[in-house]
Amino acid sequence: MNIANKIEKVFKKYLPSPFTIAVLLTFISFTLAFLFTDNKAGSSINHGLNLLEYWEQGLWNSSLLVFAFQMMLMLVLGHTLALSKPVNRLISYMTNYCTNTANAAFLVCLLTLLVSYFNWGLGLIFGAIFARKVAENAKDNNWKIHYPIIGASAYSGLMVWHGGISGSAPIKAAENGHLESLMTGIYNSERLALLPQQIGFSDTIFSNMNICVSLVILIVLPTFMYYLGNSTNPKTYTLSESKIQLDNNTIEGAEKLDTSKLLAFTFGGGVLVYALYKAMILPEELNLNFISPNFINLTLLGLAIVMHASFRNFLNALDKAIGGASGILIQFPLYFGIMGLMKHSGMITQLSEFFVSISTETTFPLFTFLSAGLVNIFVPSGGGQWAIQGPIIIEASQQLGLSIPKNIMALAYGDQLTNMLQPFWALPLLGITGLKAKEILPYTLLLMGIGAIIFIGGLLIF
Repeated sequence: MNIANKIEKVFKKYLPSPFTIAVLLTFISFTLAFLFTDNKAGSSINHGLNLLEYWEQGLWNSSLLVFAFQMMLMLVLGHTLALSKPVNRLISYMTNYCTNTANAAFLVCLLTLLVSYFNWGLGLIFGAIFARKVAENAKDNNWKIHYPIIGASAYSGLMVWHGGISGSAPIKAAENGHLESLMTGIYNSERLALLPQQIGFSDTIFSNMNICVSLVILIVLPTFMYYLGNSTNPKTYTLSESKIQLDNNTIEGAEKLDTSKLLAFTFGGGVLVYALYKAMILPEELNLNFISPNFINLTLLGLAIVMHASFRNFLNALDKAIGGASGILIQFPLYFGIMGLMKHSGMITQLSEFFVSISTETTFPLFTFLSAGLVNIFVPSGGGQWAIQGPIIIEASQQLGLSIPKNIMALAYGDQLTNMLQPFWALPLLGITGLKAKEILPYTLLLMGIGAIIFIGGLLIF
């Protein structure tokens, strides 16, 4: 039995669904809080009731629920954009250069990485459709390819997304007042006043460290996939029926407004013009502070409507995309409940003090990176992970006098790295390509190994 089959067997045997994992983590967090935090209520029953109240406060925290909705929109709008005709035409054009496994793996990996730096939902579906079209084109032209390698290349974007402009932790840190909101209940008013109002993209996504790490990734990963494709024999494969075609029903009466290009271009174009105004004209000086979850979603909305050229096509694609956000919808509140429990019970302070006691300026970013990679296996959501680990990172960074932006990126690197091991976000890709997790896993594990070296190197050098 090869390594891929062993890993798949372990996942099936020991890892239940992500929702079940979130529930189990809730029970574990509650138990730890009950046993190891101060009982200020006097009796065990009152202590337990207080912890339940803390959990509920986090569960329905209004600012965190806004965050969950922002992340859902980011995934759904990116997915919708990937289903548009211009994106499909670009993919179809690029498939002409994918005449063998090596060329196809290189191009699919490179373009998927580039798109994923812009938006993770768009990158995931873009890569999946690209890989599918490569396979269809190879069938039509009787070219022999190794489809699983190309599928793994299409999934590579999930190893860079958190270091891109749709990364959950960096975009929330860039939101005015978010750090203060996150640490309310942990810090007193004096300490809250000392926190920065925001941490801009210039310190995280566009920092020297992340730019260098991203450039190395863009060079090394596609080159490695080209080498892998060149040194591996083609395999036979079958393709299931495509599920990415949009509807074309008869148009009647007022439904013509739904298919009006003029209306779609006017509205979508107006949204894009306003987004450009907010980015380039409104600020007194040009900077990156305008980038926030709301700005990204505003831009994605305008782009998606314009590229679909009608509300009807846009809504048809939206129907196909929205199912992928179900995990965020139901799992995020549970993670917010865990955060509320940890925050108000004092567990965050205890964990921060533990990491401070064992860390130095050099090792803390590495501990953050490794712990984020481990947590991502059980909490396959960058947003949920930031909600839980963010306060620990901020508190420990403050105590050790370390760079908060660097440690935010350490969390981002760890979170995205183990996506190559955790197949949760691969489900849309597997559905579109018709591949199985065990077929792409051997190659995504190789990508994970290379990525680990690059990310750790970046954290140590900068």
